[in-house]
Amino acid sequence: MRTSDGRAGAERARSELAGDVPSGKSGAASIVRQVELIRQQIRDDPQNASYTKRGIDPLFVVGPEARIVIVGQAPGVRAQDSGIPWNDRSGQRLREWMGVDDETFYESGKVAIMNMDFYFPGTGRSGDLPPRAGFAQKWHPRLLGLMPRAQLMLLVGSYATRKYLGLGSSVRLGDVVRDFDGCVSGRFPLVHPSPRNQLWMSRNPWFEAEVIPALRERVAEALRD
Repeated sequence: MRTSDGRAGAERARSELAGDVPSGKSGAASIVRQVELIRQQIRDDPQNASYTKRGIDPLFVVGPEARIVIVGQAPGVRAQDSGIPWNDRSGQRLREWMGVDDETFYESGKVAIMNMDFYFPGTGRSGDLPPRAGFAQKWHPRLLGLMPRAQLMLLVGSYATRKYLGLGSSVRLGDVVRDFDGCVSGRFPLVHPSPRNQLWMSRNPWFEAEVIPALRERVAEALRD
């Protein structure tokens, strides 16, 4: 199952993952300033007023040295309270899947984290609420343009996968993940690493046998640059 139409999709992916920004030390400093400006604009956006009033900042990690961009659903309440993304059991498993340690994930500057929403959206009857409509469309393009060295986008879960692979709601995430090699160059779909998905993984042994080794290879390749 091909999830994009070939060359045009690949060119679009490269364009989004490598904006036209200045290079060198001055360029890096400029990017950092622009990121902080956008962070303040997100705080000031009326859509986020209830969070800003409570002193809650948008949770994302973007920088000029990023090689990998992780797009998940939204921060959980633990991440929001601590200000540290992916600092729960799901994050531990994600790092295991990627084959990276905490230092590489958090301290190297090579891993960016930019979810479909930068705030915890709350809890519903069956778990966390979905990311708010329109949030990613508003802020992602500007932030992607500030990561000129990014090569690989990890799409964690159905919301990120459907947005960045242009898929409809009827497409099953498991089918897309299994056909990861048929996706647009530079984009890698994943199921969510939540412990709640342990049963799914036990019923789909191909995920650990085929997908995880390929993921680790692509992560290692991106980090080597």
